[in-house]
Amino acid sequence: MTTTEIRAHADRLHRDRVPYVLATVVRAERPTSAKPGDSALVLPDGSIDGFVGGVCAESTVRLEGLRLLASGESELLRVTPSASEAVAPEGVRVVENPCLSGGTLEIFLEAVIPPVLVRVFGDSPIARAIAQVGTALDLDVQNDIDALRAVAPDTTAVVVAAHGRDEVPVLRTALDAQVPYVALVASPKRSAAVLTELDATDDERARIHAPAGLDIGARTPHEIALSIYAEIVARRPRASSSDETAATARVAPAEALDPVCGMTVAVSPASLSLAHKGVDWYFCGSGCREAFRDAPERYLASVGA
Repeated sequence: MTTTEIRAHADRLHRDRVPYVLATVVRAERPTSAKPGDSALVLPDGSIDGFVGGVCAESTVRLEGLRLLASGESELLRVTPSASEAVAPEGVRVVENPCLSGGTLEIFLEAVIPPVLVRVFGDSPIARAIAQVGTALDLDVQNDIDALRAVAPDTTAVVVAAHGRDEVPVLRTALDAQVPYVALVASPKRSAAVLTELDATDDERARIHAPAGLDIGARTPHEIALSIYAEIVARRPRASSSDETAATARVAPAEALDPVCGMTVAVSPASLSLAHKGVDWYFCGSGCREAFRDAPERYLASVGA
């Protein structure tokens, strides 16, 4: 895959709101098959498009890339075959890769996560202001004039600012899609009337922010938009440090130990694996997988299985 093809692929992923990690080789110490400037994309299923080294280096980049997709962070990764180098300088993550045939790679891994998605329904001045302010906040704001027929599963907010047009069906669609923040731009009196008309349970009505936004004395369309985004931010889930650890554990990639070389590898659809006596084993590359296939009991004994 050429650099131009990788960039085009990244553009398509961005348009489709698919997260990915851009891996770029910034330093290569011989002997390595990669060179500075080589790059690849790590996708959520563990597949890698592009080139950042041989199969063992690729296996390490896959695992680290999936970890970064879970955290949303970026890092400088040093992949080295020497255990003596496995002490990370500040700002660098060092991973020992015993499969490397000598040499060291430094790869910058940049996590590219889609921005928060906000759907705004309506063609009113307030609806347009919500779109403008959201864009300034680097959010992905989609302004819908026609009634919502489908809501993407990663939608963070649906704001109805249509001033009486098709409000009830749009609110119903947003509730059914389990959108975290659903709001109606209306006066307190009209908000109550719309919620009464809505076929919903009491719990569902309680999920709708009506009138929308925090009470900051907003008057102009842009001030109202600001109050709505302030409410979205204020109600964003916040976890304690222990909860953050638990949340990370829920989304972090599953990992396995290569029984042949001892490397930690990602458990993903794109990882090399082999079933043996009803157990799936994962490998850094085809060499380790073939060695295991030829003499599984030898390697199972070494890992105590």
